[in-house]
Amino acid sequence: MPITSKIFLHLYTLFIFLTLTLANDPSLQRFQQYLQINTAQPTPKYHEAADFILSQAKTLSLHSQTIEFVKNKPLILLKWPGTDPTLPSILLNSHTDVVPVEPHKWAHPPFAANIVNDNIYARGSQDMKCVGLQYLEAVRNLKSSGFVPLRTVYILFVPDEEIGGHDGAEKFVDSAIFDEMNVGIVLDEGLASVDGHYRLFYAERCPMWLVIKAVGAPGHGAKLYDNTAMENLLKSVESVRRFRASQFDLVKAGLKAEGEVVNVNMVFLKAGTPSPTGFVMNLQPSEAEAGFDIRVPPIADQASLERRIAEEWAPASRNMTFEHGQFKQKMSVYDKSGKPLLTAHDSSNPWWALLEGAIHKAGRTFGKPEIFPASTDARYFRLKGVLAIGFSPMANTPILLHDHNEFLNKEEYLKGIEVYESIIKSFASFAAETGKDEEATKDEL
Repeated sequence: MPITSKIFLHLYTLFIFLTLTLANDPSLQRFQQYLQINTAQPTPKYHEAADFILSQAKTLSLHSQTIEFVKNKPLILLKWPGTDPTLPSILLNSHTDVVPVEPHKWAHPPFAANIVNDNIYARGSQDMKCVGLQYLEAVRNLKSSGFVPLRTVYILFVPDEEIGGHDGAEKFVDSAIFDEMNVGIVLDEGLASVDGHYRLFYAERCPMWLVIKAVGAPGHGAKLYDNTAMENLLKSVESVRRFRASQFDLVKAGLKAEGEVVNVNMVFLKAGTPSPTGFVMNLQPSEAEAGFDIRVPPIADQASLERRIAEEWAPASRNMTFEHGQFKQKMSVYDKSGKPLLTAHDSSNPWWALLEGAIHKAGRTFGKPEIFPASTDARYFRLKGVLAIGFSPMANTPILLHDHNEFLNKEEYLKGIEVYESIIKSFASFAAETGKDEEATKDEL
């Protein structure tokens, strides 16, 4: 056989071997098993997911605790004790639930976790079962290497993030269990990056889910008269539209990032008199309502926005009614001490420098710090005054959370494990004591 043919055959054999080895990687298989558990709202199989997580914790010899603030909504808290329990601990948070799916709109079954062209297709592959399992795989590798943490590392799996987190993270941060953990830093979810730079989030926009209502005298569908409910509501909708356009123009012009502007989207419009065949067409309704999903960054003036709502979007002069109680959900952009809900991303926060250094050490880069455009459970930790950073190690990946055909490339998933190894090792080895002056902290870093 010619030498060139032998070389080709050798390289081909090596390629097949590496391909089969990667396909049979136990960490990928465990990720697939987790993805195959259907935890989609509104009927997530939480206990099945909890059993899987607890089984993994057992193989890692991690302390485990199952907590239920609300029946059938378990939180799983894992603990890797550090050698110095007096130091503030590290909390790695993820949620177990995922958003619903429309299976007929997927190219691959959403809970089969099939690997096609090196991509793992499944609901939760990006949001955010990947991160939860990457935490565990990173700990597995660190333990195998003999690493012993100085600080205690907690890994938390919470329910219901996709529906607000009220029975999960929100109740957890208000519990005695959380207070006793003495948490110094929280890592939570971020977003995929379409380029080669990871995205780091130091804050997020807070939700204000608003319903405004217009009233007016009913009348015949053919009659023209002022101050109908529909006319008044549509004037408000137009006012909201203009405000939304002004904010969006800042993003389009590159003057601000998406997370830095106030976002308003109309999510429902309710009006009309129902009939057996639809709606009564010759009757103008006496009431009309519209719902808006408003997201406010912590750098915005929330009080000014509320004045705009009362004076422009729902003024009493147009027979509009608006009360603060009409917010379906509202969260302040300030913590309990009155400070903006954000985590410092400069030299005043040693954890941010540690995170950046760990990512570089793992051979990856990151972009400019961002405000997360939506909401995560990280806001509940920030409300308590605890530092929290949003991060999901997914580069060169289309953003598909909540979308059809959600997937994560298997190589990107495996690289994320390496990145978390670097981060956890860096965080858990950080010896600086709380309260040291800034120069001392810089010297230790």
